[in-house]
Amino acid sequence: MFMGTYEHGLDAKGRVIVPAKLREDLGDSFVITLGLDGCLFAYSMEEWQGFIDKLKSLPGTKEARTLQRHFMANAAPCELDKQGRTLIPAILRDHAKLQKDVVFVGVLNKIEIWSKEEWQGTDDYENIEDIAEHMSEFGLSF
Repeated sequence: MFMGTYEHGLDAKGRVIVPAKLREDLGDSFVITLGLDGCLFAYSMEEWQGFIDKLKSLPGTKEARTLQRHFMANAAPCELDKQGRTLIPAILRDHAKLQKDVVFVGVLNKIEIWSKEEWQGTDDYENIEDIAEHMSEFGLSF
C-alpha cells in the first residue's frame, strides 16, 4: 500500500529518484501512465495487471474505449537504476508539466506523480467535510 508525500528533483535527462519508502512496494519494474487531474499514475506490475483486467471488463461503450485509450496508449514500462532513479518519458513529463520539482503521492494501490506547482494547486480540502459526507453513500464513514 502506498501512502505519504515526497518531493524530488527531475534531472536534465528526465530522471527522478523514486522515494525509498515507495520503492519496495513499487518494485524494480513498474508502469507509468497518464493519470487524472493533471498527474501521472505509477503502478507496480501486479497492480497494473489488475488495472488492465478491470479495463478489459468494461463494456464496449465509447466512454469505455476512450478511458482504455487514455491509460493504455500512453503507458510506459519503467525500471529503477542502481541509484533508485527512473526515466519518465518526455510525453508523460509534458502531460504532467514536470520540469524541476516532482511530488510523489502514495494513494493506496498507486503512486500519483505531480509537478510541485500543480500539486500545490490541488488543495480542495475546504470541501473535505462535504466530500466525506457523500462517501457515506459508499459505506465509508468517519
